[in-house]
Amino acid sequence: MRRRDFISLVGGAAAIPFVAHAQQSERMRTIGVLFPAAPDDPVFQARLAAFHQELALLGWIIGRNVRIDTRWATTNPAEIRRNATELVALAPDVILSTGDSTVPPLLQATRTVPIVFPVANDPLGAGYVESLARPGGNVTGFMLHEYSISVKWLELLKEIAPSVRRVAVLRDSANPSQTAQFGVIQAIGPMLKVEVTPINMRDAGEIEQAVETFARSPGGGLIVVSGGASIRYRDLIVTLAAKRKLPAVYWERFFVVAGGLISYGVHTINQYRRAAGYVDRILKGEKPADLPVQAPTKYETVINLKTAKTLGLSVPMSLQQRADDVIE
Repeated sequence: MRRRDFISLVGGAAAIPFVAHAQQSERMRTIGVLFPAAPDDPVFQARLAAFHQELALLGWIIGRNVRIDTRWATTNPAEIRRNATELVALAPDVILSTGDSTVPPLLQATRTVPIVFPVANDPLGAGYVESLARPGGNVTGFMLHEYSISVKWLELLKEIAPSVRRVAVLRDSANPSQTAQFGVIQAIGPMLKVEVTPINMRDAGEIEQAVETFARSPGGGLIVVSGGASIRYRDLIVTLAAKRKLPAVYWERFFVVAGGLISYGVHTINQYRRAAGYVDRILKGEKPADLPVQAPTKYETVINLKTAKTLGLSVPMSLQQRADDVIE
């Protein structure tokens, strides 16, 4: 064999592993997404878009090296469980699971497929992780907020509507984290000279009747705590607050965009971008057990001045200046 042919043969053989490695690195990966919403829900469409955008920045291109199976399970618990089971059966490389309504059914279906949540009220208390620093299982992600934020909601309500003396807190009594949020608000109430009472969010009829009854006495205001139930009934809650002229504080900006008065809470879109970073790390070989649950890093205040005017409220300029967004 001539020397030139031998070198070509050896060189070609040596290149084979590198070619194989390149092909392997570009193999198609699968990400499952489980949303407790309908496909036309603009809130979750925006969250999904942010997740996709961040993945693209990290080098994950749909159709080239990643496939995303998005399940719109609506808010029906039975549908969420069904979609969770079906998604796990497909054995995706990782699942993006939104909130406390989707993580539990996924954990019932798998203890091995990695799960990342962009938002969760109390992942430690709910039993999703063994500790925040070392989750220990197949789940990790980002906390929605700390319970101390509940104090801020009541303070904001008094600042924007000083005449409020009675506050109804809309929460799901079956959700431990929402019960804890209510407890914090109730504890701080006497310091701000406010009487605090709960309103359950089990169904639309219960919410409507309770708010109507509460609004019959003067000096009332509402606080809507975070969770799946408030998302499910957001249009009803905003409508009732407007109808009964009740100033209300919400935990997410989409309430204010829909006509609510004021919100203070985590910048949720940012949470979905951060979750894409964890999905990227898991696809590259890291384990959810070793990725700490992280606290929020970005909060925002949003005010609807049109709603304030309708309620006869004059929003202090200092509050407007502190706000991240003012809707006029």
